[in-house]
Order: sequence, then structure tokens, then C-alpha cells
Amino acid sequence: MRHLVQLGVAMALATGLTACGSKPQPPKQDAAAFVARLNQDMGALSDELNAAGWTQATYITPDTQLLSAHANERYLAYFSKAVAEASQYEQAPKDTATARALALLKLGVSAPAPDDAAKRAELAKLAAGLEAAYGEGKYCIDKAGKQDCRNIDQLSDTLASSRDYATLTEAWAGWHSVAKPMRQDYQRFVSLANEGARELGYADLGAMWRSGYDMSPEAFEQEVERLWGQVKPLYEQMHCYTRAQLARKYGEDKVPAGKPIPAQLLGNLWAQQWNKIYDDVLKPYPAVAAPSVDSALKAQRYDALRMARSAESFYTSMGFRQLPASFWERSMLTRPRDREVVCHASAWQMDRNEDVRIKQCITPTEEDLQTIYHEMGHVYYDLSYKDQPFLFQGGAHDGFHEAIGDTIVLSMTPGYYASVGLAPKVKPSHETVINEQMKMAADKIAFLPFGKLVDQWRWQVFSGRIQPQDYNKTWWALREKYQGVSAPLPRSEADFDPGAKYHVPGNTPYTRYFLSFILQFQFHRALCDAAGFKGPLHECSVHGSSEAGKRFQAMLAAGQSQPWPETLEKLTGSKQMDASAIIDYFQPLMGWLQDKNKNQQCGWEGGST
Repeated sequence: MRHLVQLGVAMALATGLTACGSKPQPPKQDAAAFVARLNQDMGALSDELNAAGWTQATYITPDTQLLSAHANERYLAYFSKAVAEASQYEQAPKDTATARALALLKLGVSAPAPDDAAKRAELAKLAAGLEAAYGEGKYCIDKAGKQDCRNIDQLSDTLASSRDYATLTEAWAGWHSVAKPMRQDYQRFVSLANEGARELGYADLGAMWRSGYDMSPEAFEQEVERLWGQVKPLYEQMHCYTRAQLARKYGEDKVPAGKPIPAQLLGNLWAQQWNKIYDDVLKPYPAVAAPSVDSALKAQRYDALRMARSAESFYTSMGFRQLPASFWERSMLTRPRDREVVCHASAWQMDRNEDVRIKQCITPTEEDLQTIYHEMGHVYYDLSYKDQPFLFQGGAHDGFHEAIGDTIVLSMTPGYYASVGLAPKVKPSHETVINEQMKMAADKIAFLPFGKLVDQWRWQVFSGRIQPQDYNKTWWALREKYQGVSAPLPRSEADFDPGAKYHVPGNTPYTRYFLSFILQFQFHRALCDAAGFKGPLHECSVHGSSEAGKRFQAMLAAGQSQPWPETLEKLTGSKQMDASAIIDYFQPLMGWLQDKNKNQQCGWEGGST
């Protein structure tokens, strides 16, 4: 995960935008000079904000939280003032780069507040309350006169590890009960955020979100649907196989053919990824064991530093520069013994220049090794566009940044592990390949419909196509249509199941994750082509390919300075996102699934086919 300067609700709250009906004051400088000042001032403020945020995350005390809050307030106050001033230049002459910078500034607000001061304050209170309600959420029951409470981590563990139908159903229902009280506040939040979006010239908040992709909101919605259409056949085969395996586990009375899968059985509170049921439910060849990278890491005494150096060496083998000495001096790669820290892995760009860092509590496991390779992707993206102006220092669109490191992880093949001494130099058997592809598909393919539908629901809520009295009904209609999952228990409009997913009460756009899962495979195929690889896509590793690295760096260096199709073309030769690389990559699994599912009743009632 890349640490970002949070451009959320609070951005438009510190000060008001130009009042409705008031006449904008004549600008005191031309548009280009105004943007140059913004880049300078906001860059300096972000340096302070990042320093305070890093200190808070790596040294948690009341003092560091106070310093971080004050830095955040200063940044947000300036940002809100800048958005107001930028309105003076809407009709002013400006070059392409200046116009793009002003547009990006405007789109930086994920929930713009209305100009009315009372409504701004109300929106801020609602946003904070919704996020707090989620973060503090617990499911409690009475046991012998005492409250027994479980939080999201504990309930998630139950979904991942239990195979008792009743236990899973209770845990699922318990977490979803946390969202019920959010319903009225969310309805009011939508109304106020929509009002703010309309004051900025957008039809509604969903249209504003979809305007950040260098195409019309309508065209972007069609683009997402097109990409889903490319991967849907593979998902449907995965769903068919998974349902049959679950029916064997729990009985056909609980998991009937031709019906959606009960959502609590897939190892995840939102049924968005199924990897937690891989080992005992989904693994095609249970008796076939893959070489253990975990064991190799421990046997060879890999520590956090060596694992991070291994990640750096992958990128440098492609022609990327070595990381600056400050990275190794200032990153936090292990959990300190003397203080509380946030261990969730994240990459940080501290000063718009050379000071990049990673915060991760690394242990010698394959999962942590892949995570540090992923986080290193963020760091190298940051370094690649560091010479861009501040407003252009970002991913080409919000799906790019997460996809970079995941692209490199796709090159961590058995052949790559063998080349660095972490696996034996033997060609994997057919059974091993199918097992590994199923394991990856349970993570990446299972996610795709959920990654799409969260915002599809919100776009319709923001536009008014979904009315408050239908919030839950339409949520489950979309879950059944795209995911093929059903609620474990009867649901009603007294429930607010969308609020059980953080990104809804937290107001974080979600389509970016769907796009990143598509792009990483498209990037991987383009890099393999540049490297001259001939063979099945899943066997390709671009480790050691300077030509692939050259193409990759050319794309990364552009940052957000131009429309994303032009940036995408630098690597792939195409200006269009393309999910066909996913089908290429999972070709062995697709063939296996089609054969395995021959006698199954695939599809489900309420599905999109």
C-alpha cells in the first residue's frame, strides 16, 4: 500500500469554496504562475505532513498524534483555499499542463462539502462518525451475564478458519450488524456530498469520481463493464468449481447447484477473496506439495534487511537505480521492541525527491517477501516521477500505483525462486501448476466482481437511481448478479450491509482496485514481450531484463502528467486497458476448470448470464 496525502472529506471543509452566486475576484496572477505557486507551497506542506505522519506511524504517542493532526490541519486549510482560488481560472487562457494541473486539483476531493458553513460542519461530523463507527465496531453477545465482544480481526479469523456452518453464519451476521446504525447517517452523507459535487460542476459525487479517468463518466462506466466482460468467463468457471467443492464440504442442501453460494462460506467477511479456503476446500491436487519458500528463507537465515535487499536486486536487475542510502537508514523494516508502531506495510515518498521509505514488520515468510517486492514497486514509481511538479506526482490513474509492485510479484515464479536459491531447479509438474494457479485465482480472480460492484452500487446511490428505501435490496441484487453469492440470512432494509465494508463508511473509491488487478497482468505481458520471453505467460519472469526495465521506467516517469492512455501506451503499445492478459496467464487453469465442470450445473439464478 502506498501512503498518500489524504485528500478526503476534510479537504473541502477547512474553508469554504467560492460562495454560490458570488462573483469570483479577478486573479492576481496568470494561471501558469498560480499552478507554479501551488506546486511549491503544497509540496512544502506535504513534506511536513509526511514527516509528521511517518513519526506518528513509527512512534505512536499522544504527542506524535497531536503533531500529525496539526500538520494535517495546515495542509487541508491551504488545500481548501487553493481549490477556492482555482475557480478564478476556469475561463482564463492556459496551456495544456496548467489546465490538467487545475483539473487534478479539483478532483483531489473525494467528498466535496457544500459551500454553506453549517452543512460543511455537518458533513465533517458525519464522515468522522461513520469511520469511527466502523473502526470501533464489535459484535457482542451475553455469556453468563458478561459481554463477550469480538472485533473485525477476530471475526475475520473465524471466517478464515472455521468450517462449521452455524459458527460461520453467526460470525458473518455479527459483523454485518455493526453497520445497521450507519444507515441514516450515510443517507445524509450522500445528500451533502452530492450537493458539494454539484457546486463543483458535477452531476453527483459518482459522476465526479468517474471524471478522474480522462474520459466522460459515462464512457468510464462502459469501460469498466467491458473489462469485466473479458474476465467473466474465467470467474464463472471458478465459481462453478468452488460451489461444487463447498457442496461436498457442507452438503447440497446448504450449497445447492444452480444457486448463489452462501457468502459466509468463502473464508472472507465480504466473500471478496477465497484464498483462506484454498488448502482444505479448493486445492485441486491435495497430495501434491509445492517447495516451501518459507522453509528456505528460515534455513538460509533471511532477515528483514536481506529480504529487502533481495527486492531491490530484482529492480536493479532490470536497470533501475539502487535505492538511496537514506532508504536503508530511515525505513522501518522490523517491529521495534521499545515502542508501539503501525506494522501495516506501506511505502512513503517523504520529500518529492530522494527520501523514500518503507514501513513493514518483515518476518521470514514468502508472504512477507512478496509484500516487500510489492512495496518496492511504490518506491520505484515515486523515484521515477520525482522530477515532475507536485500535482503530477502520482499514478497515471488511481489503478496504476497498486499494480506496479504486483506486476513484479507475478515474476516471482518457481524459476525465479530457483535462480536465487529459494526453490529447487526442477520444472513444476502439471499438478503443481494447477495448484499454484488455483491458489492465485482464489485471490485475484475471485476479487474482480466485488472490486467492480462496490462502486457500481455507490454510483447508483449518488445518482439517485438507488433510493434509500432500496439500499440493501439493490446491494444484494448486485452481489448475486456479479459475484453469485447470497446473504446467509434473510436481509431487510433495517440492515445496511454495504456499510460492513470499510470503503463505504470511509468514502474511499473502490474501482481503483478492480483496475489494478486488470493492469498488473497487462503490464506483466508487455514486460515479458519486451524481454523476448517465449512460452506460457505464467512461467515468465522479467528478472534480469534491461529492455523490460527500460520500457517500465518510461511509463513510470510520466507520473500523472498526461492522460493515462498515453502513459499506458509507453509500456504496452496500446492506449486501452485490456484484461485478456488474465485469460492468457490462467490458460492452464481455465482448461482444467472447463474439464472439471463438464457435468456440473454452472451459473446461478439472478446471474448476469
